[in-house]
Amino acid sequence: MRLIGEAEIDAALTPLRMVDALGVAFRAGATAPTRHHHPIETAPDGASLLLMPAWTADYVGVKILTLFPGNPARGVDTIQGGVLLCDGRDGRPLALLDGARLTLWRTAAASALAARHLARADASRMVMVGSGALAPALVRAHAAVRPIRDVAVWNRRPEGAQRLAATLVAEGIDAHPVTDLAAAVAEADLVSCATLSTEPLVRGAWLRPGTHLDLVGAFTPAMREADDEALLRGPVYVDTPDALKKGGDVSIAIQSGALAPEAIAGDLAALCRGEAPGRPSPEAITVFKSVGAAIEDLAAAAAVWEVLTQDP
Repeated sequence: MRLIGEAEIDAALTPLRMVDALGVAFRAGATAPTRHHHPIETAPDGASLLLMPAWTADYVGVKILTLFPGNPARGVDTIQGGVLLCDGRDGRPLALLDGARLTLWRTAAASALAARHLARADASRMVMVGSGALAPALVRAHAAVRPIRDVAVWNRRPEGAQRLAATLVAEGIDAHPVTDLAAAVAEADLVSCATLSTEPLVRGAWLRPGTHLDLVGAFTPAMREADDEALLRGPVYVDTPDALKKGGDVSIAIQSGALAPEAIAGDLAALCRGEAPGRPSPEAITVFKSVGAAIEDLAAAAAVWEVLTQDP
């Protein structure tokens, strides 16, 4: 069994390759049982174990993550784990891939895959809300599917926005930090959020016609990145039906009665198969909410494996 770390994952993938791999996976489908989330009673700080299995005729995979909230105080990342990839024909373990790195790639690619169907073809001005590890991956992924020429970066702590903007500029992306989020959103074609906020950051009143709103953070029902008005201003799409219950934003709006479950316009599988309509008009505001799915981990792991094992 091969161990595949961050460097090999980064070398094997490009944003566009990852987006295309997810598109193929969602069109084909996979068996993906409900994720398992177990508390680890013997560990401190409310630690938990997360298992996300999925399989096709070609591959079997499971992402195994541990979440130890007290780790940062010890100088260790909160999330640890990997993705085990097995041969779908005989079950042989093929590789164990770095789970955190693969998650960054597939999460950003899922948002870009949605944007391929929902953002205007000429979308060029982007706002990145948040400056964590996922933020640069989201910018790169969106820039792979849309002609992004200007990226405004906002973060609750301005120094984080400054650091991310500098990183993007060094990569040749025209990025700059901003402190007025409302003004930046009002000028944007695409707004991507990846934060741990528990209160809405993006207001529907700020969104101009034609904007695509990408909500990636708020991965628990206690978290939120956009208000009800933002969700009600245009059709809402999700990565999988899990988003109606497991993340913030959409699940909160449904629970409060502000948004009806039947108002969800479609998920990524339906978009990729042409079973759900994409952007209805150039002036429409579209919203995408993701919570992550095992099919994405399986597709990402398989994509890395196939690149690294292909004949020279």
